[in-house]
Amino acid sequence: MLYLLVSISLWVTPPDAVSKVVWLGPTEHDFGVLKHHKRSTHEFRYRNVSGAPLIVDNVRTSCGCTVPDWSYEPVPADSVGIISVEYDARDIGYFYKKLRVYLHGQRKAELLVIEGEVE
Repeated sequence: MLYLLVSISLWVTPPDAVSKVVWLGPTEHDFGVLKHHKRSTHEFRYRNVSGAPLIVDNVRTSCGCTVPDWSYEPVPADSVGIISVEYDARDIGYFYKKLRVYLHGQRKAELLVIEGEVE
């Protein structure tokens, strides 16, 4: 009986493993070909499906050439929030940058990606 209870508990998803947002578009963006030293921006939009106001605690990038911006105010339930990402094309060549979005009360970060090539 104990074995059965342990087995069942392993199949149950913890409450914080469910995403509190639904992305309203792709979570990856290809800038295509960018001019050297030209800054480019993309907005990732999401809907708060948590049923309560949601705060973006932090957005971490994989390098200093990628700068995120977001509202520090709570996003009301069933409302849309925006995470804006600016890429500084200072290095020539292909780039692939990851952004991790940390939401209040959600252990697993949401992953966003930008990529492109600088000429």
